[in-house]
Amino acid sequence: MNAQQDPLSFKSIFADFIAITKARLAISVVFSSVAGYLLGVSEEHAFSWMTLFLLALGGYCMVGASNVFNQIIEKDLDALMDRTKKRPVPSGKMSVRTAFVVGAILTVIGIGILYSINPKTAMFGAISIFLYTSIYTPLKTRTPLSVFVGAFPGAIPFMLGWVAATDVFGIEAGTLFLIQFFWQFPHFWAIGWFLFDDYKKAGFFMLPTGKKDKKTALQTILYTVWLIIASLLPVTGFTGELKLSIVSAVIVFLLGLWMLVYAVKLYKKMDAPAARKLMLVSVSYISLLQVIYVLDKFIR
Repeated sequence: MNAQQDPLSFKSIFADFIAITKARLAISVVFSSVAGYLLGVSEEHAFSWMTLFLLALGGYCMVGASNVFNQIIEKDLDALMDRTKKRPVPSGKMSVRTAFVVGAILTVIGIGILYSINPKTAMFGAISIFLYTSIYTPLKTRTPLSVFVGAFPGAIPFMLGWVAATDVFGIEAGTLFLIQFFWQFPHFWAIGWFLFDDYKKAGFFMLPTGKKDKKTALQTILYTVWLIIASLLPVTGFTGELKLSIVSAVIVFLLGLWMLVYAVKLYKKMDAPAARKLMLVSVSYISLLQVIYVLDKFIR
């Protein structure tokens, strides 16, 4: 039988695995963890290629597992939305049982790998899976506060890298957590705005007021401001070993203003294209911020 026609071919299995673990999202999360790890290494906590590899692999497993369980729980709702109806479980390409086995295996492997780095890393990884699947996912159809709850597991990866490097959760890891925590709100509210009609089909409440109104847009601006403030905390010298030079702080501030401009544009235009642009800018913001933080550490 031709491999392209065989539903059990390696190519089709790999494609389903990529889809059900949401590879692009998982890789972006791993990127955050790697950035956090590089920020945490020092003379006291030496860099290790093996630890970095284990963090990336374990992190992918944990994020992948969360996404698998999320798609199992939401399979009937995913079938109602255009952007999700072709996913492996709602489309019928993968059974719930198979998906559950994949999720369970990824969870066990992920926790095991992260535990080999240190117990704290495994603990935070396990907490992220629990919060994402057991609290955030069920709340999405009940209350806009689901985004607030989801911001907790979503903020763990950046600080997880620091904990993997140092085996310590202190002011440094807390600051990294805070940055990514505030970032979640304008990012996901922008997504909730331009996908509002699709989310509505499944009964998801993603916007703070439940509507595409001025109050939602204003909150997006306010949380973007909080994000900028949190991102500049390391330049104050009050965040322990996590530091940021004046030059890098200026660059981070300008990045923040760039994102704020698009948040204000959403407030003025109140349309899906403005929300989509804000989402894209927010992705660029968090990625560039992490790169700047890492470069500043090693160039300073």
